[in-house]
Amino acid sequence: MASSDAKTPPALVGFDRGLLRALHNTSVSVLYLDRDLACLWTENQPAGWIGDALCGGGDAGAGMLSQEDSARLDAARRAALSGVERSHLEMRFPDPGGFRWFEIWIDADSVDGEVRGIITTAVEVTDRKRREDALRMLLREVSHRSKNLLAIIQSIANQTGRYSGTITDFLQRFRGRLQSLAASQDLVTSSNWRGADLHELVAGQVIRFCPDPVRNLRLEGGNPYLNPNAALHIGLALHELAVNAVSHGAMSRPDGMVTIAAKKIVGDDGEEAMELTWREVLPANSNPTEEGRFGSLALERVVPASLNGTATLTIEPDELVYRLVIPPENFELG
Repeated sequence: MASSDAKTPPALVGFDRGLLRALHNTSVSVLYLDRDLACLWTENQPAGWIGDALCGGGDAGAGMLSQEDSARLDAARRAALSGVERSHLEMRFPDPGGFRWFEIWIDADSVDGEVRGIITTAVEVTDRKRREDALRMLLREVSHRSKNLLAIIQSIANQTGRYSGTITDFLQRFRGRLQSLAASQDLVTSSNWRGADLHELVAGQVIRFCPDPVRNLRLEGGNPYLNPNAALHIGLALHELAVNAVSHGAMSRPDGMVTIAAKKIVGDDGEEAMELTWREVLPANSNPTEEGRFGSLALERVVPASLNGTATLTIEPDELVYRLVIPPENFELG
């Protein structure tokens, strides 16, 4: 195939030639085929076999273009020769880097009703198609996550309603849990849906309940980075523990102490996991939980089930300890 410059029609001068040369600054290609589908001239022709295929190069692209796409391209050319003014195609061409996409217009070059040849205009739209594919993937991900979030909210509403004595009690508890969920969701969103680290969750879910965070809260061990699902559910667990600590436990007094620790362990299956522990010293004559209420249910069943993990909630006269074992697919721990 000759170079693009050599294929420029010699009869064109001045404005016409300048217009064709300007195509070099664009992703637009123009090709002219005669009635025998021989390529008379091109400007800005795509490189390699793709350009040959657009030029009507017989077997050019054989085995590269699908049989269906080859038939579409040939049918559009035949239609132009029969007098159809214009055909529009969107085609995908295999390429070492994946695929290249082109929008293609095939026009009949008619003079006094006689078709002299075919003008093919091709515009590469690969970048646009990749953006569209990325947007579709993002929308599917948003839809999936929105459905998961709505399912969590529905579960919280059902369980809160089951263990609330009055509408006022329900609204107060449900509002707090929604605010907890929203705070965790904000962290996940700000990270471009990657997740959140444990200390960020503690800051959003626990510190605001502390009378004096420096005195009331101690963080030990690692600071694991949690995936979005783990961030939402562990955030909910921290919220329930913090609310309970403020109402009945360590943070109901100015000098109370809560310790939150994260460490690597080897699970029962021999795989590495993370153990997250909440430990607080209870004041005398406290009543930290009531059997069967949503807080205990969330901590011992809802949260671990959502993470494929396990949990225990142990309440002694002077101490409350919550242990959550989290499988490795939920976090990264340095």
